[in-house]
Amino acid sequence: MKVVYEYSHLGGSEILKVRYPDHEKEIYDVISQIIAHRTKVSKEKTMKGRKLFSPKAMNKQFEGLFTQKGYKELKDVYTLTIPNYDVQIPGVFKQIDFVKNKVLVEVQFGKYAFMFYDMAKFQYFFNENKADVGVEIVPCHALHKNMSTGVSYGEQLVYDIERLKRHFPAVPVKVILIDVD
Repeated sequence: MKVVYEYSHLGGSEILKVRYPDHEKEIYDVISQIIAHRTKVSKEKTMKGRKLFSPKAMNKQFEGLFTQKGYKELKDVYTLTIPNYDVQIPGVFKQIDFVKNKVLVEVQFGKYAFMFYDMAKFQYFFNENKADVGVEIVPCHALHKNMSTGVSYGEQLVYDIERLKRHFPAVPVKVILIDVD
């Protein structure tokens, strides 16, 4: 795969480049090794029978390559409580796919809400002092058009982050839009 666009929020790109140059190189190396194949045959009404790129197959490649480079899952498990409410919910968690040192990486081929929720998770781990920067790897619009309906695209995420200005997320983030070679 290839990188077609990069967006730096609150200095995310700069932090990665200056403080974590080896991590940045590893992230680009992983992206360049992903090979997307049209292995999913659509059953959807609007694309019935059309061969699409498989998010599961690409995610599996990302997982294998990031794991080889020493990235691990980050998971905080806690009991959820809220003010003035007696209910406690144990076993709740926040999870990031890949972390190495204080660099968080999420690969998101899901619905738009999950892309935006990744920003909230970056914020959570940043607030817990477990992250210096988050990296969100997402499909560009052109790739999204060749995947199942419901898969979102990074241009929408960047557009919304731009409009929220510095208010959310209040954590340095680098958004990387990818496409097939």
